Amino acid sequence: MLPFKLIYSDDYYLPIGSHVFPSEKYRRIHDRLLETGIAEAGDFVEPRPASDQDVLLVHTPQYVHKLKTGTLSAREELEMEVPYSPELVRAFWLAAGGSMLAADYALNERVAFSIGGGFHHAFPDHGEGFCMIHDVAIAIRRMQRDEKISTAMTLDCDVHQGNGTAAIFAGMRIPGEALPSAAPVTLGAQPAKFRNAHAGEVFTISLHQENNYPAWKPPSSIDVDLPDETGDDDYLAWLDNALSSGLRQFQPDLLCYVAGADPYRDDKLGGLSLTIEGLKRRDELVFRVARAREIPVMVTFAGGYAQKLEDTIAIHCNTVLAAREVWGR
Repeated sequence: MLPFKLIYSDDYYLPIGSHVFPSEKYRRIHDRLLETGIAEAGDFVEPRPASDQDVLLVHTPQYVHKLKTGTLSAREELEMEVPYSPELVRAFWLAAGGSMLAADYALNERVAFSIGGGFHHAFPDHGEGFCMIHDVAIAIRRMQRDEKISTAMTLDCDVHQGNGTAAIFAGMRIPGEALPSAAPVTLGAQPAKFRNAHAGEVFTISLHQENNYPAWKPPSSIDVDLPDETGDDDYLAWLDNALSSGLRQFQPDLLCYVAGADPYRDDKLGGLSLTIEGLKRRDELVFRVARAREIPVMVTFAGGYAQKLEDTIAIHCNTVLAAREVWGR
């Protein structure tokens, strides 16, 4: 048995037809974890869908009404980049419920995974980039509403900037904090941009490829804008830098780790150059820091569009394996 829970449902499958987003990956991850012996059947917990009241902690009543009644405009559906259906709404509500359950388990058991989720491009009043609603934000707001946490930190390691996360949690600047800066900072021969902006009750960190979606990147508390083809060593150094900087400024009651598989060098929608081994080292770094500082971690799986689906599955399964290695059996 794993020392943590994996939140999963067969209904995480997104009914979007032929699409670059591999909606079958959730089932494949579940099956691979069992086949390889990384997990056992008893490690999985079935979630319930979020309630409309939960979703309204983050999203506007007008937007939720449109989703529930199927009255999105053509432009709104186009911006979401997945075909609307009532079944898709149910799948996203279930993903939000899974992330809420994972957050709850993490607070009690140090770490927990939602095998789905990580839909970080959703804004309060619209969806973007394959994301209908923002499950991580909903989980944070629900934990805050229930007074289980006061503060949270999001650590987004998807290849694409977490624009929805940044917009949702844009808040007051920490007293004495430096003003935002876009001045380039060099790391070896690889230029990057380290931008430190606002932070309130939720501190947001995004480590992403600069020259990639979205075109407009609202400021996170810390943004690390990585150049094309950034590899393992530079990526890990920037991640360590960003996480250390964030934790010097802010003490979270919960760390929400968005463990994207798309920084992988063979990803169809990415332009970074991490290896499968480098991505596992990324996960280990995050988990070691969280364990050392005794910060509960809720993990969600975000993007992953590898040329070979098997690579995406391996990357996500390695995140579970990394957590097992850090926290032990």
